[in-house]
Amino acid sequence: MGTVTEPHQAPNPRGHYQFRVIVLGDAAVGKSSLLRCFAEGTGGEDVGTATPCPIIGVEFYSRTVPLSPAGKAKLQLWDTAGQERFRSITRSFYRSVVGVLLVFDLTNRASFEHIPEWYCEAVGDCSPVFMLVGHKCDLVAGRVVSAEEAGDLAATLGKAFVETSVRGNLNVELAFQTLAGDIQRALGQGTLTSHWDCGGIRLIPSQSSLWPPARGEPQAWCQC
Repeated sequence: MGTVTEPHQAPNPRGHYQFRVIVLGDAAVGKSSLLRCFAEGTGGEDVGTATPCPIIGVEFYSRTVPLSPAGKAKLQLWDTAGQERFRSITRSFYRSVVGVLLVFDLTNRASFEHIPEWYCEAVGDCSPVFMLVGHKCDLVAGRVVSAEEAGDLAATLGKAFVETSVRGNLNVELAFQTLAGDIQRALGQGTLTSHWDCGGIRLIPSQSSLWPPARGEPQAWCQC
């Protein structure tokens, strides 16, 4: 059973949350390697030497990250297939996510130009928190998208932007940690209330963070 909580309750800085996050972008932009590097710590100079197996539909990862000042969030990470023939599968997951990483390959111009399409697909009626990620920034010689151009697109969409590489784990932690922090801030501002209803956000109090609720404060608990 999942966590049961009041759908519109205010966030608690000492709470243990679960945020459901999806990673979108064209095929072969490095979504899977980015997720494995973050969730499993796999990275280094040999990354990318083997031909990756294409994702069929969706694969799942998870990792818990700290939230300021004293909370934490388990990121439930969904890795999606970028091929057109799998789009009908991945679209069914959009409405139940609270965070989206839009990933493009800095050496692949088309993958950058397709980002607005991915954004429009995922924004829906209940907009999640987005972040734009320019991947493979270590491939300097093959770069075809400048930092300025990518930054301009992020500004147009009103989203944060970061460049990453799994070689040396460059900014991989930063990308996911920033997204988690942006979700926390949006939650505090009350702009993500609908995501409680669809499971995009769950509050999971741990034994160490249980305390008597203040008078009138809604209680939350986990049914296992």
